[in-house]
Amino acid sequence: MDTHETPARTALVVGASGITGSAIVEQLTSQDWDVVALSRTPLPGSMARHLSADLRSAESLEMVLAPERPTHVFFTAWSRQATEKENIEVNAGMVRNLLGALAHAPVEHVALMTGLKHYLGPFEAYGQGEMPDTPFLEEEPRLPVDNFYYAQEDELWAAAERQRFRWSVHRAHTVIGHAVGNAMNMALTLAAQAAICRETGRPFVFPGSETQWNSLTDMTDATLLAEHMIWAATTETAGDEAYNVVNGDIFRWRRMWPALADYFGLDWEGYQEAPRPLEEQMRGAEDSWVRIVAQHRLAEPVLARVASWWHTDADLGRPIEVVADMSKSRLAGFSGYRRTQDCFTRLFDRYRAERIVP
Repeated sequence: MDTHETPARTALVVGASGITGSAIVEQLTSQDWDVVALSRTPLPGSMARHLSADLRSAESLEMVLAPERPTHVFFTAWSRQATEKENIEVNAGMVRNLLGALAHAPVEHVALMTGLKHYLGPFEAYGQGEMPDTPFLEEEPRLPVDNFYYAQEDELWAAAERQRFRWSVHRAHTVIGHAVGNAMNMALTLAAQAAICRETGRPFVFPGSETQWNSLTDMTDATLLAEHMIWAATTETAGDEAYNVVNGDIFRWRRMWPALADYFGLDWEGYQEAPRPLEEQMRGAEDSWVRIVAQHRLAEPVLARVASWWHTDADLGRPIEVVADMSKSRLAGFSGYRRTQDCFTRLFDRYRAERIVP
C-alpha cells in the first residue's frame, strides 16, 4: 500500500484562525485528515495547508478553490456589520459564495456554526419581544425578526438541495477557546481584565446584570464544539439536523466569578445596584496594558487584540436567563462534556504559558 496515498477525507475549515476554526483544525490534523485552512492569516505551527480568499467575493473564492476537492466543509466565519440588514447581506452572502465556489467538489457534508441568537434575536433586537422559554429547544420556530443566522441556514439548505450534500447547524453559546485577535473571546477578555485589575489595584468586578449574576446559564468550549461538528459531519445518522451545543454543565455567575477571581488571586465584587460594563471599567486601560506587557514581556502589545469588552458586556449584561437543551445531541449519540470552570482555567493556563497574559 502506498503510504503517501491522499487521505479519503479532506476538510475545508473556513475561518480557520478563529476560536472554533482553529480547534477544528487542531483536532482534524491530529486525526490524519487532509486539512485545508481558509483564513486571512495562517495558523502558527499548523500542519494544515493554508489558503486565503475574500469570502465576500465569489470570484476570489472560485479562483482559490478551483483546484480543491474537499469532502467535508466546516464554516465558522462571520463578519460583524453595523446593522442586521448588512449582517444578512454580508454573512449569508459569504455562505452562498463559499458553497457556490465548491459546486465542482465532491462535498459530502457541510457543518455551519451559528449560535443562540437564533433564539435571542440579533444584536439590534437582542432579548427583546417574546422569546421561547428556557432551556432553548432546536424545534422552536424562528423569531419574527430579521436574523443573519436564519439567512445563513437558508443558503445552506438551498445549496444542499442543489449540490446533494448533508448538512448540520451548530448553535453554540458564548464560545471560549484559544485565539488571539478574535472579536468574541470571553476567556481572554476576562484574563486581560484580571491583569489590569492587578496592575491598578482594583477588585475583579462583575460587569453584568442582576439576572446573569443570579440565574443559571451555560457556555461552549471550542474544543467540544469542534468535536460536535466533526461528529455530525462523520456520523451518517446525525446529518441534516440543527443542534444546540453547550458544555453540558450549568452554573451561576455568582459562584463562577469568585472562582475565577481566586484563580487570579484577586479580590472581587459581584452585582450591586446596576451593571458595571467593562467598556466603562476598562476605559483608558491601554496605558496599563503597555506597562503590563513591558513588565512581563508579553507577546501581544495591543490590548484591542486581547480583550473584546463589548462582547463580554453583551453576554453578561443580558436581562434574561439563557440555557440551551442538549437532549437532541445526546439522543443522537454525542456524549461530549466539559465542566466550564475547568475550561476557563485550562485556557488561562495556556495563555499564561504563551505569555499572552501575565
